[in-house]
This record gives sequence, C-alpha cells and structure tokens, in this order.
Amino acid sequence: MHFALPPRKTSHPPPYARASRSSPIRRKQLQFGAIIACGVLLLLYLATYLFSGYSERAPSGTPEVVVVTILDEATMSDEYRDRIKENRNYYAARHGYTTFFPDVSDYDFGTSPRSWAAVPAMRHALTLYPHSSFFFLLSPHGLIMNPSVDLKQHILNPKRLESIMIRDAPVVPPDSVIRTFSHLKGDKIDLVLTQDNEGLSQGSFILRRGEWSKFFLDTWFDPLYRSYNFQKAEGHALEHVVQWHPTILTKLALVPQNLLNSYGVDIQSRGGRDAMHKEGEFVVRLVGCELDSSRYCEKEFDQYYQQWKALLNKGSI
Repeated sequence: MHFALPPRKTSHPPPYARASRSSPIRRKQLQFGAIIACGVLLLLYLATYLFSGYSERAPSGTPEVVVVTILDEATMSDEYRDRIKENRNYYAARHGYTTFFPDVSDYDFGTSPRSWAAVPAMRHALTLYPHSSFFFLLSPHGLIMNPSVDLKQHILNPKRLESIMIRDAPVVPPDSVIRTFSHLKGDKIDLVLTQDNEGLSQGSFILRRGEWSKFFLDTWFDPLYRSYNFQKAEGHALEHVVQWHPTILTKLALVPQNLLNSYGVDIQSRGGRDAMHKEGEFVVRLVGCELDSSRYCEKEFDQYYQQWKALLNKGSI
C-alpha cells in the first residue's frame, strides 16, 4: 500500500511571497522605516526652531532687564551699600526692571583678585532669572545719574544699536589688529561693551540671556585665565577672549563710552575730560578708585549721590 508523500519544499519561494512577521527581512524593514521616520521628525523640528522664531514664553511679570551690582560687605560700609542699592532700586522700579545684589563672599575664585567675582555673579543672575532678556552689570563704584533713560530704547533696540555701534575699530585701542566687525545686525548682538583709551571697560556692560551668554561667562571665568595673573585681572582676560575667540567677537557691539560708562574723574590715560560724565548722561563710574590708595571710593560716590538726590528732589530727572 502506497501513501502519498508531502510535496517537497522548494528553495525558490513564489514571487511576492509575504515575509514572516518575525523574519530578519521584516525586522530590517521596520528598523529602516523607524530611522527614516526619526530623521523626518528631526528635520521638521529643526526647521520649526530655526525659521519660526520660536522662543519660550516668559511668565507674566518677568522683568525684562536685571540690574546686577556686586557688593563687598568686607570692604564697604553699610551706608555705602545702602546708597548703592537705593540708586539701582529706584531706577529698576521706574522701568519695571529688577535688581540683584550678590556679595563677593558668595563666590569661590581662589586666590584671584576680588574683582573677578563679577563674572560668576552674572552667571548666578542668569540662573536666578531664566526668563529675563537682558542683564546690566554696573560696578558698585558708580551711579545711574539719569534714571529717565530706558535701556531698551537708549541702547538695546536693534535699530538703535545698529546706529550707535562702533564698526571696524580696534577692539583694544589704539592699534589692536583685531577689529570689530562692520556688518553685524542689532538683533544678533549678545554683548554690549564700551572702551576707553586703555582698552575694554568691563565695569558697565549688558549681556543678553541665552546659551551663548553662558558660554561667554564660562570662557571668561576659565581657571586658566585666572591663573595668568593679568595686570588688570578680569579686564585683561576679557580683552584676551574677545580678541582671540571669533565666536565671542561676532556677538560683540562696542558703543560710545558716554552712553553707558562715563567717568567721574579726570584720568588722562583713560580719555581725560572727554571721558568724564556730563549732565544728562546715563551713568557715572568712579573708575579705578578701589585700586588707588590716594582715592576713597565712598567719598567720591557721595559727591555724585548728592547730585543725584538733588536732581530727584527737583524733579529734573
């Protein structure tokens, strides 16, 4: 008796045979499809981010500008610190800004000069106010003499900034081979500085919030630069990073000194009388008073503080 044998399996499947769900071919198809889908989604996200102008919405009541002044309880009297705060708080309240007054002792900068504390103080402010747009650092040895000046219109408006920025000029006068760019747009600027006859002036500057600003401050505060013992400490370090890091130079705008950083003393090497504060100008700084044993910062400050109070009482500003 003969039994029918099952048909022999062929090694050539019929055309268009459906692959098993668990077959290697099917798994490869699914993996390839997943890669393609992820790539498409990534491209869509990047296109949206780059071209839609998307930015995180700030909570209601967020101050657009933070005025940062670092104090030093160890070297400043209570009255001096209180007057500095009064000056900044009055200005901030007038424009809907806010203030931040850290102390030098809040930061660890090793054996470097105490003036280095201004850099981590700005980094600290960025963390405390993550939704604010701009951070205005002003040395404690200075006053806002004209509180009617709104930083946004005075400097930060992109069109205004384009009209006042100093183009194609030596970063460190008089003859630095590194020059400011001539083609920058106001809405691309993240750092606003001034310079005097000796170099960049870091006692009064404005920084825009963003990842770039964090990178800039971290670069400036690098332990390597602090270990160099520059003659002017963080001032010379700033000049170094601005001149030799194109990523920083491309975000920098230098503006005329009297707009942000007029001086309260006649120092010939730093511009003499041309650099001195004139009535109606925004800020006066007692540049170098803390470094000169023949000068007394609080006494010089009091002279301008009394002028400021008198103008307020008259309603002149």
